Amino acid sequence: MTATTGHELVTDSQLKRYAKLIYDVAGVEISPHKKQLLSNRVRRRLKVTGIDSFEAYYNKLVSLPVTDEEWDHFLQEVTTHETYLFRDDSNWNWFRTEYLPQIVSEARTNGRVKKLRVWSAACSTGDEACTVACCAAEGIAAHSQWEIKILGTDIGVGAVREATAAKFNERAMRLTPPLLKKKFFDEVKGEVCWTPKPLLRKTMSFRQHNLLDPLHERPFDVIFLKNVLIYFNTESKLRVLENIKRVMQPGSMLVLGAAEGVSELLTGYERVKSWLYRFTNSASPARGKAGVR
Repeated sequence: MTATTGHELVTDSQLKRYAKLIYDVAGVEISPHKKQLLSNRVRRRLKVTGIDSFEAYYNKLVSLPVTDEEWDHFLQEVTTHETYLFRDDSNWNWFRTEYLPQIVSEARTNGRVKKLRVWSAACSTGDEACTVACCAAEGIAAHSQWEIKILGTDIGVGAVREATAAKFNERAMRLTPPLLKKKFFDEVKGEVCWTPKPLLRKTMSFRQHNLLDPLHERPFDVIFLKNVLIYFNTESKLRVLENIKRVMQPGSMLVLGAAEGVSELLTGYERVKSWLYRFTNSASPARGKAGVR
């Protein structure tokens, strides 16, 4: 079999087979116009594994159980997207200046239980979950009196491992407000990176999870599901959204990416902003003024 060269692309037939394989396992669609991208990502695994062709690597994958470490490496290559702390100002401005003050006020005046549960779905290396922890530490003055649980999940075991290690380089930290960076992070000696202080770490946990599968957890107050559904087709999106609903309760908030393309698929939600929805658990979106519980 001829070895793959540094600039060779997968054939149309190989692209279809790889795309089906990725979809069957992860629900992620690889469109025909991503031939260059897929070729580049697979080529990285050829270099690491020493396998000499796209065809041989495909045959290797289908011979392995999906729990094999090579599957994890492969899925990380084809599904990874850029992530960093405090990505998307609008999301964090809402969370810091509207949502957190609202629930703190409700705990003080309306008897709300002092609990906050947040799910960072498809969390990659944990940047989003750590941002949630940082905002909660800043926004809830009586932090020690609250039960704060932030769960980060990702399909990649390697990503979960990195998220648990919680070391962020300067690029990942570049949008973190200087005062919050100084207050809630420590610089790692001998490394050009930062790590969250124990106050943040104790609120975060990470584990492997495929969004196509149900998550067996108590309901969350806020779920971040950003920049991941764009890779799914309609059938997979509906499956993921149904799994999301199972861990929400009336009043729970769903934060989406700006270009997910799922607004017409969302039933039982009240639109608050273009990227923010409040779960109402009704067959159709509720009318009236949007807000948080």
